[in-house]
Amino acid sequence: MVALRVLGPDDAPALTRIYSGASIQHTTGKPLTLDQAHEKIRTALARATETPRAQWSWSIVTTDEMIGLISLRRRTPSMGTLSYILREDTWGNGYATEAVKHVAAFTTAGLDRLEAMHHPDNPASGRVLTKTGFTRTGTCDRQTEDGTAVAYQVYALPLL
Repeated sequence: MVALRVLGPDDAPALTRIYSGASIQHTTGKPLTLDQAHEKIRTALARATETPRAQWSWSIVTTDEMIGLISLRRRTPSMGTLSYILREDTWGNGYATEAVKHVAAFTTAGLDRLEAMHHPDNPASGRVLTKTGFTRTGTCDRQTEDGTAVAYQVYALPLL
């Protein structure tokens, strides 16, 4: 079982562990430094005070240990995007599915729709989205650092 909680300054070492190894192979591919982790937390805390609020970020915790991060970003007044990352040694336990369910239940922020996408070489993330009620809607080309395009799988969840 997982819980979500607000990020705090003491989470920086856990973030560096999460943003490393296989967990980042389909993101930047670069480990997060401790300074970058502190900046990520400062940014999340600052965004939490904005009005109107455009982003929510939560630590994914199990038995008081931070194992991941999940974020909801408002892209339009009625649509938000969801992203998540888990420490690789916690994969396959249903933690991402639980975290996504928590956030989807939270969405009292006036959103009508959530969207998420995943790298084509990360089908486990697609299974998480499908298990939580998202429907695959197509693909979206994302540019890599070398200029090639990768067709990410796009999913949507209508909110009522």
